[in-house]
Amino acid sequence: MKHLKVGIIHNQPIPKGEPNWESSADVLAQVEGIEGALNELGQPHVRIPFTRDLGRFVSQVQAAEIDIAFNLCESVDEDPLLIGHPAAVLELLGIPFTGSSAMALLLSTDKLTVKRLLAASGLRTPPFFLYDGNEVLRPAGLNFPVILKPRFQDASIGIEQESVVESSGDLLPRLEELYARYGAILVEEYIAGREFNVSLFGYPQAQVMPLAEIDFSGFPTDLHRIVSYKAKWDEESFEYQHTQRIFPDNLPEPLQQAMRHMAQNCFGLFGLRDYARVDLRLDQQGRLAILEINANPCLSPDAGFPAAVAESAMSYTEMIGEFVRLVSLRGAL
Repeated sequence: MKHLKVGIIHNQPIPKGEPNWESSADVLAQVEGIEGALNELGQPHVRIPFTRDLGRFVSQVQAAEIDIAFNLCESVDEDPLLIGHPAAVLELLGIPFTGSSAMALLLSTDKLTVKRLLAASGLRTPPFFLYDGNEVLRPAGLNFPVILKPRFQDASIGIEQESVVESSGDLLPRLEELYARYGAILVEEYIAGREFNVSLFGYPQAQVMPLAEIDFSGFPTDLHRIVSYKAKWDEESFEYQHTQRIFPDNLPEPLQQAMRHMAQNCFGLFGLRDYARVDLRLDQQGRLAILEINANPCLSPDAGFPAAVAESAMSYTEMIGEFVRLVSLRGAL
């Protein structure tokens, strides 16, 4: 494979101690992991941060003379509404990059759009409605408990134990509190069953990696079994220490096939590219429901997507090499 100059494009994390700094700082763990792998592969590379200072970014890209890029941007200056903009700039510059297009990133980041497209396509997702600061009109068929999610945030930002609401009397006060912090809130019927992560890798045909499950067996009965912000980022918390990722080897084949089929349908529906993760839950009736569509999931060496790839007997460095190959092929078209 030709040694191409690789730009590692990343959002600029916020300072330690600010709200949600842990999830923001994780992008540097991704950068460092990818740099280590590219060093092993002998691929020249350079870090280039993406901020609202677009002129500076373009100048840095042109000065570095990169051929391809890893797009690790999850926001621009912590604004999740701008997640597609770095990809759009790379598209305008004609630089091939890893992961999904600007359009696919915008579509899959908006939880309301995701839910509407899934429902319109016949892909099962829990009943929902959007709270945008106006009167709460709960649709028929949506039962308590419900879970509240900021419409545009990812990385479990805004997801806490208190995000699961058990009764209608508690709903409006909690909605008003979250709305003041995050804007529009998606209200979704809470499914208390098993949670699975389905990772996909490749393009144009994405292969399903080994199926992962979140093991909540260590949770006491007074904690909701959710992957909250604490469970993802607060290493001192009970939730972090008892939210384990496992790769079960005893799942019934029909269930495995259903998960793979749903994930691949999501990959195609949202026009995703190279890699993705689809989060599913299994209800008490044995029915699967789609919770989240994650385009460009985290590439930190200890994150879920690399773990699933590793379970398929591909090392982290081999995975990064495959990304370089995919983008190189795209650049040759």
